Amino acid sequence: QVQVEESGGGLVQPGGSLRLSCAASGSIFSSYSMSWYRQAPGNQRDLVARISSGGSTVYADSVKGRFTISRDNAKNTVILQMNSLKPEDTAVYYCKVFYYGNDFWGQGTQVTVSS
Repeated sequence: QVQVEESGGGLVQPGGSLRLSCAASGSIFSSYSMSWYRQAPGNQRDLVARISSGGSTVYADSVKGRFTISRDNAKNTVILQMNSLKPEDTAVYYCKVFYYGNDFWGQGTQVTVSS
């Protein structure tokens, strides 16, 4: 079982920035594929960004050029840096660990973009 915990959500004005952090347990963190998803009310949970164990990244078209995913294997942490935020980025953001065919999810952190 992998424990996953997100932090860093909050309220921000349009055009602002937020930094989300996800910590995952386990001594083999470097082997995990790590992803951020988001879910707005009434919508499905969608992929925002993913970083592989080798550092390759994938982004949803809606966040390309604004969001950056990175990982620090020494700290068992993955970061989602979100810039130029828009009201449509408002959602609960979830961190997911993928390892050997298993998904492990965090509880989510709320991000609200509003003036």
